[in-house]
Amino acid sequence: MRIARFVTDTEPAYGVVSGEPGEESVTELVGDPLYQGIQQTPTSHALADVRLVAPIIPRSKVIGVGRNYRDHAREMGNEVPVSPLLFLVPNTAIAGPNEPITLPSFSDEVGYEAELAVVIGRICKDVPVERVDEVIFGYTVANDVTARDAQRSDSQWARAKGFDGSTPIGPWIETDLDPESLTITGTLNGETVQDGTTSDMVFSVADLVAYASQAFTLLPGDIILTGTPAGVGLLSAGDRFEAEIEGIGTLVNHFRS
Repeated sequence: MRIARFVTDTEPAYGVVSGEPGEESVTELVGDPLYQGIQQTPTSHALADVRLVAPIIPRSKVIGVGRNYRDHAREMGNEVPVSPLLFLVPNTAIAGPNEPITLPSFSDEVGYEAELAVVIGRICKDVPVERVDEVIFGYTVANDVTARDAQRSDSQWARAKGFDGSTPIGPWIETDLDPESLTITGTLNGETVQDGTTSDMVFSVADLVAYASQAFTLLPGDIILTGTPAGVGLLSAGDRFEAEIEGIGTLVNHFRS
């Protein structure tokens, strides 16, 4: 099931997206499905008539994972970590599909990273690996936009990966998905620059959720970014980047100075 968040001429609402490509509709839900369940209303819109926004704004946190693909770690000149490398991102970094992203003035080297994002569905702590499926609401597409020069100069990655708009997500949350072997591609101005699969992750989705939950109480709407495959590069004002994940869809954003 595809859960979107959208606006018409009123406040943002959640909805279920259905239909074939080009003919989709979105049926409004009662309130927030993370807290009220998936309760459909009689109100429906053509998807083309609404504007999709970020499918979730985490009330608590975004947890990033660094160097979780061997080829990406190598292309950046790094070793693969022996345990998941976690960092925190503020929820003000979240942006939505088709939303323009402003490149930060403090950086001259801003890069893209197409990633699978996990959306937590219930409060949980110390989750066993074999029970991780019970705490996941669904999955969406993310672009972990990174200021590479700040990442090199700063001891922590908060500024490099947490500036406003650095984590666009969307276009919706897919609730019925096996994350173990999904194709991930990144396309810059029409050219495919990233082409990987989640089966190449060093640590699986279950490993990451279980590991993160040892340190943090995970809350409904929290997001875990699972790392990016090789092929990362830099963005410039005027660029268009598309992050696509099999079984979910395509997240498109433009970049401006």
